[in-house]
Amino acid sequence: MHIPDLQQKAQQFVTQNASGLLTAGGVIGVVATAVLTARASFKAAAIIREKVAIREVVAREQDMDNAEDMTKTEMMLAVWPQYIPPAVMGVGTVASIVLANRASAKRVAALAAAYSISESRLQEYKDKVTQKLGLNKERAVRDEIAQDRVNKNPPSREVIILGSGDVLCFESLTGRYFHSSVEAIKRAENKIHTELFQTQFASLSEFFDEIGLERTTFSDYMGWNTVTMDPFEVRFSTTMTPDSRPCLVLEYSILPQPDYHRLY
Repeated sequence: MHIPDLQQKAQQFVTQNASGLLTAGGVIGVVATAVLTARASFKAAAIIREKVAIREVVAREQDMDNAEDMTKTEMMLAVWPQYIPPAVMGVGTVASIVLANRASAKRVAALAAAYSISESRLQEYKDKVTQKLGLNKERAVRDEIAQDRVNKNPPSREVIILGSGDVLCFESLTGRYFHSSVEAIKRAENKIHTELFQTQFASLSEFFDEIGLERTTFSDYMGWNTVTMDPFEVRFSTTMTPDSRPCLVLEYSILPQPDYHRLY
């Protein structure tokens, strides 16, 4: 492999993993700063003891009762070079952490922008399908897609989360099963509408709280607001699991967006 190819691959690796590399550098820097600071403190203490001993020797030679104590300024001038390495390492550590945060923020912003574009294109496609086929056929297509999702991800004892309802439900965004009822889910939807009315935004995690699902990192980051988005509603598709159990698939008329509160 040619050297230019190696350089290009190395550059691509660093670019793609900048956040992780900088974070690792920050962690290593914290440990290294602590170690260097401890070493510098031991060396500084030894230097001060040595200078104090020299002062005592000089005082005895000059028949002085006690040697003069070192002032803080004298101590600082004597030991400050020892703290240069930990100071440099500390500055580098802070820089790594700041740059890692910026790299992560840029990546998140890029992903959010890509998601927003994809969601917009999907909504345009859905609107066009409804316009061409009509509401009934669009609903039939949506139900068939929901059935395909259930077939590809059938429920099992490991994925079912027991709830208070008697109907098996499938949350389409996170692919999780739980037990609930249409009435309970509609009540959760109304609570989110109330939250949107009162605060102008609500997270997907808040909706999960209401229907009895555990929050996820994804749901904490996604949500709705009343400024840049239309009101959402939960849509149901009736499907059958591979073992012939009825199952409701939950979808959303308006998909939650990243940085929904910042958009507001």
